[in-house]
Amino acid sequence: MPLPSKKAIVLLSGGLDSATTAAIAKSDGYEVHALSIDYGQRHRFELEAADRVAKALGTQSHITLPIGLGQLGGSALTSDIDVPVDRPPESIAEGIPVTYVPARNTLFLSIALGLAEVTEAADLFIGVNAVDYSGYPDCRPEYIAAFERLANLATKAGVEGTLQFRIHTPLIEWTKAEIITRGTELGVDYSLTHTCYAPNEVGLSCGRCDACQLRRKGFAEAGIADPIAYQG
Repeated sequence: MPLPSKKAIVLLSGGLDSATTAAIAKSDGYEVHALSIDYGQRHRFELEAADRVAKALGTQSHITLPIGLGQLGGSALTSDIDVPVDRPPESIAEGIPVTYVPARNTLFLSIALGLAEVTEAADLFIGVNAVDYSGYPDCRPEYIAAFERLANLATKAGVEGTLQFRIHTPLIEWTKAEIITRGTELGVDYSLTHTCYAPNEVGLSCGRCDACQLRRKGFAEAGIADPIAYQG
């Protein structure tokens, strides 16, 4: 008699990090239930990418949930604030950039936690990274540890002990090159992903924003050709 599948909720943005995270969860034997969030982001091509990635990976399910953070504003990703371009590496590594979306990962993980409780999935995966990203406060290991404690305090399943929730962050200490190398080993098709914060009207990546620069640097350092096209 086959053993029951391990279930995992994987936050899937459509970028290369979340695609790699989903592939890792699947390779670790989890039944992957993908969750994407339509939060009013200006670079909405990533939602189309998330759908492509979910289909390519053969996830058990894929939900896209709207929450409309664009109404709050406060970020270059959700309101009429210019996305920084052509920043030197030392600037990218300093401070919290205007592309930070207030409380985004807290909201995303909370929704994923609700889905996990309903789905009876003890494991949540999120592709946060504390190495190559700018200093987003909700990508740090101490934040993830705090949310995991909250998850087990704030849920019926956690309080009753029917589930012990775990937040998995397999990429958190990897460089972008290491992420791309591992994803390539797992067969991730990075041509399906979308990374850019400032694509043009047809979704072509700018090649100049922080996200594009980190992606291009990662592929170069991994010695692997980036399969997407750029405006310049």
